[in-house]
Amino acid sequence: MYQIAEMIATLARVGYLRPAPGTWGSFCAMPILWAIHEFGGLLLVLVALSFAFIAGVWATQTMTRFSDDHDPSEIVIDEVVGQWIALLPVLIASTMMGLQSTDLWPGWIAGFVFFRLFDIWKPWLVGTFDRRGDAMGVMLDDVAAGIMAAIAFCVLAGVSHAFLLS
Repeated sequence: MYQIAEMIATLARVGYLRPAPGTWGSFCAMPILWAIHEFGGLLLVLVALSFAFIAGVWATQTMTRFSDDHDPSEIVIDEVVGQWIALLPVLIASTMMGLQSTDLWPGWIAGFVFFRLFDIWKPWLVGTFDRRGDAMGVMLDDVAAGIMAAIAFCVLAGVSHAFLLS
């Protein structure tokens, strides 16, 4: 079971890439999300997101069970979940407008940058969840960072479109 947990938690060993394994995990999460969206749309994305969160809690718990480090850097499934949440507004907008998600490519970049910023900075709830010291905290801090990134993206998109349309 440990090997399965390791494959999930490290995103098939992407988490062992150096430097910045969290950034590698976030970066690799984007083409996976794109493929899921292209194959099954928003519904499949939401199912995959839910599955990744649940599997991530289990895999993180399994990998850290006998360790003093509750959040080793090689565990990047939390970054995958957070990055996917950060990019949900891009997928929702492209679906609503009948566009390919890649047509909104600046949104992919903004979602990535905002998520990494909030994940590294750990403001407010992100830091609170990170300090829990358990597998759920590992996952929830990135969920919070993803939500904050999604909100920041929506604000940026609203401001940029207000100036572009005026």
